[in-house]
Amino acid sequence: MFLWRKTEQSHLHRWWFAALSSLAVILAPVVTFADTTTSSPISSGDTAWVLASSALVLLMTPGLAFFYGGLVRQKNVITTMLQVVSVILIVSIQWVVVGYSIAFGPDVHHLFGNLQWVLWNGVGDAPNSYASTIPGSAFGIFQMMFAIITPALIVGGLAERVKFSSFLVFITAWATLIYDPLAHWVWGHGGWLAQLGVLDFAGGTVVHISSGVAGLVAAIYLGKRAEHGSKSIRAHNVPFVLLGTALLWFGWFGFNAGSALAANGLAASAFLTTNTATAAAALGWILIERIHTGHVTLVGACAGAVTGLVAVTPAAGFVSPGGSIVIGFIGGIICYLASTFMKRKLGYDDALDAFGGHGIGGTWGAIGTGLLATTAVNSAGQNGLFYGNPHQLVTQLIGVAATWVFSGVGTYILLKVVDLLMGIRVTKEEEIMGLDLVLHNEAAYPEQLSPDELPKIFGTGKALEAASIDH
Repeated sequence: MFLWRKTEQSHLHRWWFAALSSLAVILAPVVTFADTTTSSPISSGDTAWVLASSALVLLMTPGLAFFYGGLVRQKNVITTMLQVVSVILIVSIQWVVVGYSIAFGPDVHHLFGNLQWVLWNGVGDAPNSYASTIPGSAFGIFQMMFAIITPALIVGGLAERVKFSSFLVFITAWATLIYDPLAHWVWGHGGWLAQLGVLDFAGGTVVHISSGVAGLVAAIYLGKRAEHGSKSIRAHNVPFVLLGTALLWFGWFGFNAGSALAANGLAASAFLTTNTATAAAALGWILIERIHTGHVTLVGACAGAVTGLVAVTPAAGFVSPGGSIVIGFIGGIICYLASTFMKRKLGYDDALDAFGGHGIGGTWGAIGTGLLATTAVNSAGQNGLFYGNPHQLVTQLIGVAATWVFSGVGTYILLKVVDLLMGIRVTKEEEIMGLDLVLHNEAAYPEQLSPDELPKIFGTGKALEAASIDH
């Protein structure tokens, strides 16, 4: 609630007061949730909720595979979905071996955790300082799922033009050298952004800005696809996009509400804000789409919903339901503009809008948290600008800038190293033929391929011979 003294004000001040007062009606919290972290024995209810949330978050990654797989062209469905799914395989091992220790191990100079918990040594089943009512292993499992989906999001920026082997090496390095230290900065005990007071409830900076900026850097480094600008580059399977969106939306309740780390009122609040922001963002997207193109599309509604999920992620446990509507609706509009006008103006080929959706959506969500956070929702957080604390907005901006720079520079270095060592982009001929058959000798819809149709899809001569399809 805003506190104002009635004093003589200029016309500008009176206008500002009126604007903020009208927002107060929307942003007023309905219920107050206190900090529920206490020193107590393991709670079976909290543990069950966190483990169930872990499963929900894991489901998001196959959901992302369907979302991205539906958006690419038919000839690149398998490679796109396999890239996403392969991240599950890689990071599931990497996190146990070293990732969790780097991200959440005892602090080293406020930059990363030491290697005390390598190979899960010492994690154990007792509660730890991160969550006092669940086993330490349950917390580690929950965080593993965040570590999995984050690098998978980068696929959207480099889709349809990357060697699979090079992708695997890049993702392993990125998860270890970019994601894990960044998670420690924001969420780890002693991390410098955590000490600064950056609010990130479930991963606006750690997950979405980092992956979105990485997707942008990858798109710029790799260059445009061979057929960029062609009308043939469009979503090949809209029902896949809807299925992926549904799985993401469903899993995101574990992503955000699970980040309360307890089955309590704060989890319920985060659940509600997640849903309202998602709906508001989808409405914002299709509204601006209708104004811009004259049509409302299902792909647009799905893309808008995902941007709402992204934008509310850092704010879910800190803002009221009214605040989540504001964050979601504005987020849908901003991300639409970033994925259309801005992308065309700047000319980069962010194939599936990893940056337009996650980079821009995460940035807005982090800033929106600095505007709309309130301790009336979560006493463990801070008030934002609209609740009398402009310092929090400054803190959020520092967190955003640090994430942009670290992910952007680090991603470029990793891409350059992998490219020098083994090459990273397929040839133009392979790209035009389609990576499903060239790299994996597999087709998403083999029954649609007949000897008569092959020349139309892959050309003739050497290109057709290289496809190596059995009939």
